[in-house]
Amino acid sequence: MAELAKFIDVTKCTGCRGCQVACKQWNGLEAIKTTFSGSYENPPTMGGETWTKVRFFEAEDNGKVRFLFRKTQCMHCTEASCAAVCAAGAIKKDDKGMVVLDQNKCVGCKNCVLACPFGAVGFSEKTGTSGKCRMCVDRIDNGMEPACVKTCPTGAVQMGDREQILKQAKERIDFLKSSGVNAQIYGENELGGLHVIYVLDDKPEVYGLPVNPQVATANLFGSWVSALVGAGVMLIAPFWLMFKDPGKDVSETHDTGVK
Repeated sequence: MAELAKFIDVTKCTGCRGCQVACKQWNGLEAIKTTFSGSYENPPTMGGETWTKVRFFEAEDNGKVRFLFRKTQCMHCTEASCAAVCAAGAIKKDDKGMVVLDQNKCVGCKNCVLACPFGAVGFSEKTGTSGKCRMCVDRIDNGMEPACVKTCPTGAVQMGDREQILKQAKERIDFLKSSGVNAQIYGENELGGLHVIYVLDDKPEVYGLPVNPQVATANLFGSWVSALVGAGVMLIAPFWLMFKDPGKDVSETHDTGVK
């Protein structure tokens, strides 16, 4: 079966956040109580109960501030860090290129949360498992579009064969460039090719995207953990030596006990 991909054109996004609502509704995800953060962006982060959200960015354009919007979710990477570090085998790629997390197998270790270079995997305190966008594989398998695609009023979010999506994205890039826009594609080659393809009207970093995302292998992730443990030991050791025997003068030598 041909691999699928989601197409997100940020130049057509109005920040309505209909995709956020549709995702929560279809997947039965709880609303998150938040507080005012000084931004229209809400909730402030992705999480185990928030699998997609629209991020708000402010950019200066000829002395004026303009809002930029980008829908965020799991990028369904070909080289998926979350799958590489999952010890329970709960995260697998299917024949459509989707990276799917089986919450029935998830043990809640949070390795995938730490490994994702896009911050797209969260942990749910309610279920005790990780959660992320599944690309609505249940809808796709029944001939329907993902919930976010179905609800988008401007056509900013679309779904289709990955090769056709890339062709469509490049045509859109050519059109925008002819209008003087600094347009570019994100997702064609990153991490072996993402299954979420963006059309951007500015540099990736302006939209909060990593310029050169790196895959975390199981070995690399293990080295991260070892480094963190080692750092913890280095920090704790002096205090342990100081307080392990409060009645003993630490200036005494081990051989003679003489100062």
